[in-house]
Amino acid sequence: MGLLISLFITILVIGLVLYLVRMLPLDGNIKNILQIIVIIIGIISLLRYLAVF
Repeated sequence: MGLLISLFITILVIGLVLYLVRMLPLDGNIKNILQIIVIIIGIISLLRYLAVF
C-alpha cells in the first residue's frame, strides 16, 4: 500500500512541476527543454519505485 501512495505522490509532483514550468514566462524552446528534463527525472524516479517492487 505504501508503494502505491509513493507512486501516486510522485505522479502528482511531476504533474505539478510540469504545470509550473508551463506557467513560466520563458521562451518556447526553453520551456520544452525544461519539460523534457522534468519528464526524464520523473521516469527515473518512477522506475526507482518499480525496481523496489
